[in-house]
Amino acid sequence: MTVNGTALNVTFSGQNLSCVRGERLVLEDLSFDVAAGDALVLRGPNGSGKSTLLRLAAGFLKPAEGRLIWRDENEPGEIEEFRDRMHYVGHLDAVKPAFTVSENLAFWAAFEGSDNPGDDAALGLERLGLSRIADVPGRYLSAGQRRRLNIARIAAIPKPLWLLDEPSVSLDTDAVALLAGLIAEHRAGGGMVMVATHIDLGVEDGNVLRLDEARTI
Repeated sequence: MTVNGTALNVTFSGQNLSCVRGERLVLEDLSFDVAAGDALVLRGPNGSGKSTLLRLAAGFLKPAEGRLIWRDENEPGEIEEFRDRMHYVGHLDAVKPAFTVSENLAFWAAFEGSDNPGDDAALGLERLGLSRIADVPGRYLSAGQRRRLNIARIAAIPKPLWLLDEPSVSLDTDAVALLAGLIAEHRAGGGMVMVATHIDLGVEDGNVLRLDEARTI
């Protein structure tokens, strides 16, 4: 099976990662592997480095030491070559206030390389229960609706690796269930997930990386 044209016989790995922010060592000698169909759940108190690790994985930060490797059919490659194969959902919801809900998602679909951004946006909105407010400007959305719209990006454009930083923040019970369903479906199709979460998102069968304890799994 493929996602966005990419075969899902892949592994995403971090090798001996260290990261310094400010003058503080946030991560040290940390390694992990995420294979097709796997979930890696990040646990730890605030400040333990969960968000930092996800930003490293997304390529937004550079490690002080170590490497991030994408293996496709056992051919390793550096992360810079594979950024178009991952979705990152962070704490901020990138919603343009003057755009409608549909326009916001179509913009992101086009940015991610969709050939049919309008159709892909409509699919993403339907999956997250946002179709009924498709014509509402972003400025009028509640925090929960903004969060749903941000998550709709991962439903609109298939990519093998999802990097999710506390994705359930501001979501109600129904929306959390939708998100858990998306994650389960993604993994069943061979997709990979790295997620920092404190609630049940159906990933309890995945590997757990406790950043306040173990440094290597």
